[in-house]
Amino acid sequence: MSGGYSSLPTSHLLGSVPAAVDADHKALQFEEANLEIFPPSNTQGGTWGYHSPNDIDDPYARLGAGGEGSEQAQGGWKGFFSIASYRPYFNIDTYDVVERTMATLYAQRGDFLEKIQHNPDLYGPAWISTTLVFMVTALGNYASYLSYGQGKHTKDWYYDINYVSWAAFVIYGYICLVPLGYYFLLKYLSIPTSFVQLCCLCGYSLFIFIPSSLLLIFPTEFLRWTVIILAGIASSWFLAFNLRSYIMTMSDKWATVVASAFAIQLCLALTIKFCFFV
Repeated sequence: MSGGYSSLPTSHLLGSVPAAVDADHKALQFEEANLEIFPPSNTQGGTWGYHSPNDIDDPYARLGAGGEGSEQAQGGWKGFFSIASYRPYFNIDTYDVVERTMATLYAQRGDFLEKIQHNPDLYGPAWISTTLVFMVTALGNYASYLSYGQGKHTKDWYYDINYVSWAAFVIYGYICLVPLGYYFLLKYLSIPTSFVQLCCLCGYSLFIFIPSSLLLIFPTEFLRWTVIILAGIASSWFLAFNLRSYIMTMSDKWATVVASAFAIQLCLALTIKFCFFV
């Protein structure tokens, strides 16, 4: 037998046993592998968001799998119409919303803007304003029915569907225009501020009107006026006191902002009374 043959690797032969792999090296390979964590966060395409390790560096694979590249926030005016631009303002849990809602009942602290400085949200204001629209609509009609039942009327009572549009116009108009007005006013006074923080502050200030509307259904004018005045004062005090605490550290022209806060909140309370609980 001459020595002209080259040796074959034994790992490729039938029935051969592969060489043992070092345990530390195998553990390192396991840590470096890109494994999907169960349960997956996306079920798009019927594959539960799974993609092979070769697709991790592919931006189109991340786009199809619903990853971070699926929707990017855009700057400028394009970001105003992008859903991804508003996503950080809805990244809040129930505990934070409840805590901020309860903070509206303790206006004397004046630290609400400081609490929301690093994480202002729009979820709470959207939830509160929408709840208030439907409660004012439903309870306003029910209060009208109770008032109708106490008097002597020849005509039948009908549900006023226009309360929905009026309530949406008043509440959503407030939540959009009032923070914008404060934003330009503070800019005029050279006070740095954030429009989202003002929206958050004004939105949470409406919470007091939700439980108050439950008491406005009773057909007693003295009770209704007492409740709506107390709710307006509480809401205006919360808004004015927090603006005052924020502005006093930067400017001495806080009296105008505080006075406007009281006036606007009281006007909102009177609007709710005259339009829905007559």
